[in-house]
Amino acid sequence: MLSGVTQTTDNAAAEYAPRRRFLPRIHRAWIVAAVTFVTIIGGAAFNSLPGLLIDPLHQWFGWSRGEIGLAVSLDMALYGLTAPFAAALMDRFGIRRVVVVALSTVAAGALASYWMTALWQLMLYWGVLVGLGTGSMAMAFSATVTNRWFVARRGLVTGILTAAGASGQLVFLPLCAWIIDEHGWQPASVTVALAALVVVPFVWLLMRDHPADVGLAPYGGTYVEKPAPTTGAAARTLRVLFGAARTGPFWLLAGSFAICGASTNGLIRTHFVPSAQDHGMHITAAASLLAVIGVFDIIGTVFSGWLTDRFDARRLLAVYYALRGVSLLILPMLLAPAVHPPMVFFIVFYGLDWVATVPPTLALCREQYGEDSAIVFGWVLASHQVGAALVAFLGGVARDLTGSYDLVWYASGALCATAALMALLIRRRQDTGVPAAAG
Repeated sequence: MLSGVTQTTDNAAAEYAPRRRFLPRIHRAWIVAAVTFVTIIGGAAFNSLPGLLIDPLHQWFGWSRGEIGLAVSLDMALYGLTAPFAAALMDRFGIRRVVVVALSTVAAGALASYWMTALWQLMLYWGVLVGLGTGSMAMAFSATVTNRWFVARRGLVTGILTAAGASGQLVFLPLCAWIIDEHGWQPASVTVALAALVVVPFVWLLMRDHPADVGLAPYGGTYVEKPAPTTGAAARTLRVLFGAARTGPFWLLAGSFAICGASTNGLIRTHFVPSAQDHGMHITAAASLLAVIGVFDIIGTVFSGWLTDRFDARRLLAVYYALRGVSLLILPMLLAPAVHPPMVFFIVFYGLDWVATVPPTLALCREQYGEDSAIVFGWVLASHQVGAALVAFLGGVARDLTGSYDLVWYASGALCATAALMALLIRRRQDTGVPAAAG
């Protein structure tokens, strides 16, 4: 009798064993990566909205495009200047706390703008609060998550998290444009605020700062103890800046990348939609074109990384900037009420070129500054946002003064030619094992 029970138990165990084998437990790292992906998508909502608000705010409050552009430029500048310190904040206070505070700050700024009545409030809400919040969730967020939680599949995870920004842009640009067109700018602002608040509980409940917090090894690696909070990261960030600033390549990289920001985030992301509206294009159609740029942005970045492994990064940058400049010179002739094939070609090409400059710029930072290259790139990225901020403001001023964006397109095309020359002037560094920025 006992043997029969034992046999029955063994049969049951054999029956369920294959099921356990085919249902492996998902490593916590993938859950953290999924939360990061959703968080970046939520953050993309705020990056999508400023360019759509220029005309509605101009018509609602009577503010000039230059004044509205100044608030957008403040947002971009603070985003760039906050980004180099974001990793230090996460090392000191933890990823989860920093991201929750950042999302809450951005949501507060977007929600408060619903009741704004004065220009200084736009500067505070969309300029300061949104700028600081989004800057704290810049590239350092996905890089920190990837470095802590993954040893294997880092390249795959980096690509997925990079795609999150473009995915969010693809979702929120047409959605916000439709909301503005049908219901006005205020519901659109509330929508992006809610997008951030919805993500907050997931970050707080599912995000963890380090695999050791839940007793795990990083995916594909071995268990390591969680390091103690660091307090000198911000000081090191400044020391590396001062050291790099004493070298010529830093200024050439920072200057060319500032032009990159000026001709992408500052120009196209901020002023393409209002410029298309000037030519009679519907806001939803213009926003959809801008969203498509985000799709080809992913393809262009991956292909640029492949090229960077095989060709001189300086020459790649020169080609990218030169082609971008030519396309900007042609754009004023392509703007029309309807979307036609030449405009589609421009959108596809510009999407491929949008952040294709990142892999070769990062490779040159690595070549020139060795172990300090990540921090140096953070400051070069800050220059990117400062360049974007200047054109976001000056583009609006030019539209106010001339009644057209044509001058902005032509000037930006000339700047891209300058960036191409700057890239070629960067001297190759042979002794890449010695950090050039060391003070």
